[in-house]
Amino acid sequence: MTTKALIQQIRKKESFLCIGLDTDLEKIPEHLLKEEDPVFAFNKAIIDATHHLCVAYKPNTAFYEAYGIKGWVALEKTITYLNTEYPEIFTIADAKRGDIGNTSTRYAKAFFEDLNFDSVTIAPYMGKDSVEPFLAFEDKHTILLALTSNIGAYDFQTKELEGLELYKQVLEVSKTYNGSENLMYVVGATKASYLTDIRKIVPNSFLLVPGVGAQGGSLSEVCKYGITPDVGLLINSSRGILYASNGEDYAIAAQQKAKELQDLMKQELAKL
Repeated sequence: MTTKALIQQIRKKESFLCIGLDTDLEKIPEHLLKEEDPVFAFNKAIIDATHHLCVAYKPNTAFYEAYGIKGWVALEKTITYLNTEYPEIFTIADAKRGDIGNTSTRYAKAFFEDLNFDSVTIAPYMGKDSVEPFLAFEDKHTILLALTSNIGAYDFQTKELEGLELYKQVLEVSKTYNGSENLMYVVGATKASYLTDIRKIVPNSFLLVPGVGAQGGSLSEVCKYGITPDVGLLINSSRGILYASNGEDYAIAAQQKAKELQDLMKQELAKL
């Protein structure tokens, strides 16, 4: 999917909501455990109930890898369902990969060609030759971890190196990579005050922003500092939507939570 197509969907749906499909068998409604594929059954119901309220879904691959072959099958069924039934949706493989060139190419093929995701999250620590293999794929997006929402982000990401914080160096250097026009960046909602400086470096890039809701991030604060004329934001919510109810009404409850966020996003978009 092109950036232009993503922006069109945001305008059409009046939403820049991304729903994280971090599906946990220990948290889904108990009655679903009787299904042949409980993870896919849960995902399908969530997608059917919320697709009109969001523009992206982000399966965190760890939640699928944890279940071995069955988990990968559930992930493949989920992305195939999305691509078939809701092709307008932007899909993100939250895989946080990053390795030397040949290995990165294989990771890219796995997520972009085999599973046909629109984007994948990447750890940039190993530098240019670990990122550019992902950028070589046309109309696919690479989402670099820049400034994450976890407490440990302060261990390295905000440390100064030659007078510049490391996350800012990641942003600056990544703009020199071949295919950098297809870069997006992860910036945690709990770091909203940093967005002013981030926008000075990447004024128009899309930012994937986790941490709104369960982690305490503020949608209004993120929009205050990070929104652009073309929106430039994908706000992710996972647990707050997925597990709004553990009863048989779980899909309806998820829809209601997604609608609450979409309503707030509609208000922010009206300010542009």
